[in-house]
Amino acid sequence: MSHHANPHKQRSWFARHKVLTGAGALVVIVGIGAAVGGGGDEGEDKPTASSSLEQGGAGKGAEKDTAKGGAQDGKDGKDGKAKKKADISGNGTFQVGSDIKPGTYRSTGNKLGCYWERAKDSSGGLDSILANDNAQGSSYVTVKADDKIFKTRGCKGWHRVAEDKTGAAPQTQVSGNGMYRVGVDIAPGTYKAEGNKSGCYWERDKDALHEMDSIEANENVTGSGIVTLSPQDGYFKTNGCADWKKAG
Repeated sequence: MSHHANPHKQRSWFARHKVLTGAGALVVIVGIGAAVGGGGDEGEDKPTASSSLEQGGAGKGAEKDTAKGGAQDGKDGKDGKAKKKADISGNGTFQVGSDIKPGTYRSTGNKLGCYWERAKDSSGGLDSILANDNAQGSSYVTVKADDKIFKTRGCKGWHRVAEDKTGAAPQTQVSGNGMYRVGVDIAPGTYKAEGNKSGCYWERDKDALHEMDSIEANENVTGSGIVTLSPQDGYFKTNGCADWKKAG
């Protein structure tokens, strides 16, 4: 059964890897990808593990990346068509307002090792972290105007997305690893994932801020899982699950 989010919500996969520090800052204890060099934009999938303490202070060499450093994402794809350059490189530490614009960003095709962080200052301490996540597959994050820092390691480039849902062609089947915008990437409705092993986790979110208040409901699943996505939901996040297929 799903549970409404609160400081004492069930111990989901993400909840087990986060602790509250200060004013609701979410900290991923296993901040994989902190030491990935040259990372996601080049398609390198050789992450190394580090703690969140290392992640919080990881900034060496990050300043060499720029928000316009998505040139790697502009390389021609297999179909010969040039890919759109990323608005934010998948590796770097950026000042909000000067290096990057506030808004909602999406990164796709990530494997284990992608880590991002929203911070209220550049001290690198745990108390500075507003929200963070280890992402696989597709991921969204909303960077607020009053955020000071956005940090990303080992991720594919981040593309700023439109707020409206015009022209969306949502899918009725998605991978068990990723974050999907309801009504854009995934259609509202009831979904099933069969044959899940221990470690399957899903989350319904009202926004992409990744704060505790963002979570509308979540659940750890073993075996078959069922979740109903409302048109009013903002996002659906899933990790370690089988593919989700629309059942109704």
